[in-house]
Amino acid sequence: MDRAEKFIISFSIVVLVLFVTGIIIVAKGAGIDIAECVPSDKTFTEGRLGQLDEHTYQAYYVAKMWAFEPREIEIPLESELDIFLTSKDVVHGFHINEKAVNLMAVPGTINKYRVKFSKKGTYEIVCHEFCGTGHQNMVGKIIVK
Repeated sequence: MDRAEKFIISFSIVVLVLFVTGIIIVAKGAGIDIAECVPSDKTFTEGRLGQLDEHTYQAYYVAKMWAFEPREIEIPLESELDIFLTSKDVVHGFHINEKAVNLMAVPGTINKYRVKFSKKGTYEIVCHEFCGTGHQNMVGKIIVK
């Protein structure tokens, strides 16, 4: 291998490492997290809300044509919500307005994400992935009291 080729390859690797490191630093600085993918199991097939402690809740969302189950949940102010998301049928999207939550509900997988609610109000959940003729009706709510 020519000396110039070795230099170009080494230089490219260094630039790539710096680029990826920069993306990670900026994402962490902006508070952007990456959702976890929990191995698929049959721990839930119906949506529900559970409570771990005084300020930590777990929402098990099941996306199906054309609804999120549960459609509406209520949690207190300053609560952390662990969202577990799966789909029964096709790929769906899961976006919470006014929050940096944007997940995909894929059949056979469970996505997990933690979000904190420090402002009262109603947070709308919408499906952002076209999932069929009733897609526009696929909404939900998180009410923070």
